[in-house]
Amino acid sequence: MSLAAVLFDVDFTLAKPGPDLGPEGYTRLGARYGLDLDASRYDEARLAAFDTLELHPELEHDEEVWVLFTERIIRGMGGDSERAYECAVEMTRAWEHAHNFDLYDDVLPTLESLRSHELKLGLISNTARDLDAFVAHHALDVDASLSSRAHGKVKPHESIFRAVLAELEVEAEDAAMVGDSVEDDIEGAKALGIQPFLLDRDGRYPDAANRLTDLRELPAALGLV
Repeated sequence: MSLAAVLFDVDFTLAKPGPDLGPEGYTRLGARYGLDLDASRYDEARLAAFDTLELHPELEHDEEVWVLFTERIIRGMGGDSERAYECAVEMTRAWEHAHNFDLYDDVLPTLESLRSHELKLGLISNTARDLDAFVAHHALDVDASLSSRAHGKVKPHESIFRAVLAELEVEAEDAAMVGDSVEDDIEGAKALGIQPFLLDRDGRYPDAANRLTDLRELPAALGLV
């Protein structure tokens, strides 16, 4: 491929939730709402919530989807109470703040390596977060960033990919996309002719094509090393 740009998903690709957004954060927040949440049930509750997650039928950005998703986690952790929804609203809002996230150790070295090859870099995220503030907070050297809240559509809708490509002035066939979601990132990119790479940090997809387990593998996978 004639590579001109690399696009990245954000959550669980470049950044991971900090302590306030994890199991212990749920239990602390739940206590403020009179909910006795069991941190040991978080992983199971989160997976169960994903099983019932339904995006807007027209792939519109809909924050209520994520409030209800979070409410299912809270109820799955033992917070089956009328205050679970209120708690979910506050937790969902906490996901909007850049300071609640930490970059993975492989992010900055990888971005620096890609920059050394004069590639353009862009971020695409299904989030209500202000990505400009996120980029500034974490000192990310990128050329474009777009959230689904700002755009109006969520991945895998083609328009959110096209919008970032247009800002970068790059054609789809000259771009690569890296993300952790098969449906949102990989299938969304493939539909437009963008070369996709699945970042499988947790080893969930051992047989996937173009699979990475660490971002530092990306330059070699792109044929840059």
